[in-house]
Parts: sequence; structure tokens; C-alpha cells
Amino acid sequence: MTDLVVNFDTLHHLYRAYMPFIQPVGLFVSTSESHYLGQELTIAYQLPGSTTKLEFKGSVVWINPLGASGGRPAGIGVKIITEPETHKHHIENLLSRELASGDQTCTM
Repeated sequence: MTDLVVNFDTLHHLYRAYMPFIQPVGLFVSTSESHYLGQELTIAYQLPGSTTKLEFKGSVVWINPLGASGGRPAGIGVKIITEPETHKHHIENLLSRELASGDQTCTM
């Protein structure tokens, strides 16, 4: 059963959601649903330019509440537990030019 589905429509959207400081890898998911730290979820996501949905099990490690500082969206940061290196590889290949950007993300 999938708990949340995320479509990253653009590279910028993916860049803002990527959490490289979470080891081995994490993604931010915008949601107004209530979650708690340590909660395990199954997330399906689609990368920009792809028609395939990828899926992983993860653990909530970050929470942006409604009204978070800096205009950041409400949502959760999820540490990828299943096949993290595979997901990291797919994401970083797409973001190779963006990773050195100083643009604001959804978390930091």
C-alpha cells in the first residue's frame, strides 16, 4: 500500500525536495497530512521526464509545520530505507547541474 504519491514535474521541484544531508538519501514531500518523526511510509514518486513511478519505504526524519519559517511548504522529509543508493543515483543523475546551486530548498 502506498501512503503518498509525489510527481516531481520539473528539475527545480526535484532540487527543492532533495535532501542530500540525510544519509544515505532523503526526499521532502509536501503534505498537509499529519505525520510524526520515525513514522514509516511507502512513497511512490515520478521523476521529471519519466512516465515510471518509483517506490520506496522510508522513515520521517523532518517535519515542516504549516507556517514554517522562510515560506517553506508544509510537509515531511523522508529518509529512503529501501534501495537508497538506487534512488540516490536516479535523483543525482538528473540533478547533476543543480546540486551546486545556492537556491533555497524546502528544508534548508
